[in-house]
Amino acid sequence: MVKYCRFALALVWVVVLMASLVSAAPSAYAQGTSFPRTVTDVLGRKVELKAQPKRLMLAEGFQIQTLGLLDKNPADLLVGWGGDLSALEPAIYATYLKAFPKLAEVPVVGAGTGDTFSLEKALAVSPDLAIFGAWQVPGGVQDPALQKFEAAGIPVVIIDFYRDPLKNTVESIRVLGEALGKEAAAKAYIDFYNSRMDRIRSRVAAGLPEKPTVLLHAYPGLWPCCWSAGSGGTGEFISLLGGRNIGADKFPTENGGQLNLEFVIDQDPDVYIATGLPQLKQKNTLSVGWGVDKAAARTSLAGVMEIPGIAELSAKDKGRAHGLWNFFNGSPLNILGIEALARWIQPTVFADLDPDAAMAEINRRFLAVPFEGTYWIDLKEPSRP
Repeated sequence: MVKYCRFALALVWVVVLMASLVSAAPSAYAQGTSFPRTVTDVLGRKVELKAQPKRLMLAEGFQIQTLGLLDKNPADLLVGWGGDLSALEPAIYATYLKAFPKLAEVPVVGAGTGDTFSLEKALAVSPDLAIFGAWQVPGGVQDPALQKFEAAGIPVVIIDFYRDPLKNTVESIRVLGEALGKEAAAKAYIDFYNSRMDRIRSRVAAGLPEKPTVLLHAYPGLWPCCWSAGSGGTGEFISLLGGRNIGADKFPTENGGQLNLEFVIDQDPDVYIATGLPQLKQKNTLSVGWGVDKAAARTSLAGVMEIPGIAELSAKDKGRAHGLWNFFNGSPLNILGIEALARWIQPTVFADLDPDAAMAEINRRFLAVPFEGTYWIDLKEPSRP
């Protein structure tokens, strides 16, 4: 899927301090007070920080949720941010604005996407650290935006929860923790994340009883069927869990692409998963996410399953039709989406996974603004043991 038509929703450890800094002041560094320091971002760039950043520019406004994992008052750090959160998740934006009214005064430097980002506005807010998603710097280490920030003496770190989430989710949290002097908070979330992922990986390694075909269908009802996940991005989650993504061979990137309806019907995937957003209220769209209750989410999924062609898929009658919040792709909360996918793709192996409990723990222990609503839904309510 293209950016913001992505599905929502990492275990590589990266050393982000120079060894000399660690050995020189280990106790101070562990408390996040040792600056200057050098961190290594997900592109392998070494970024020198002369002092603990106090003025952040978030090129992707959606990542305020990520900042909220590390700092309970993320708005206090911002001097500029992307406008994508207000445009694409207005309910989440409104909740953050209520919690942190000063966000209304933070200058918007673009809509979050590369073609709307204003370098001039970003430089004008004089950040002491700029944070970009890897998808926002298509030129990589040679991207012109990075070079202009560097020329202005403004350090930039690159994070990634979208292009290569299995590799970069943990790495990105670690990079942010080191860059912001929030190592303890970063470690706490990484430990939580790794404990959940380790359980999934160990069971996958022990062997899976089936390799079902899967269609991850982004935003059904908004355009002709069917925008599918590719092999990268969210498609990595399907592969990890032993699913055979019917769009993987056709779209070998994180962006995905359009599948022909006849192809989908011919493939008749064993598992059908729609993605959606809370504000989608049109006929045959999936309304799921912030502020949506389970009954409304299930009703909207039932409407999706009435779309001509989709209605004929055998997954509907087999109880293997589901709905998922779209923006687990591109978020360190992707562990919740992975657990939901695991239950759907390998129900006998992961029946005991409880993403609701995981979300409750994330809300209690980590997030500055707790998640509210329904983020995954089954067409048929699961039977209770």
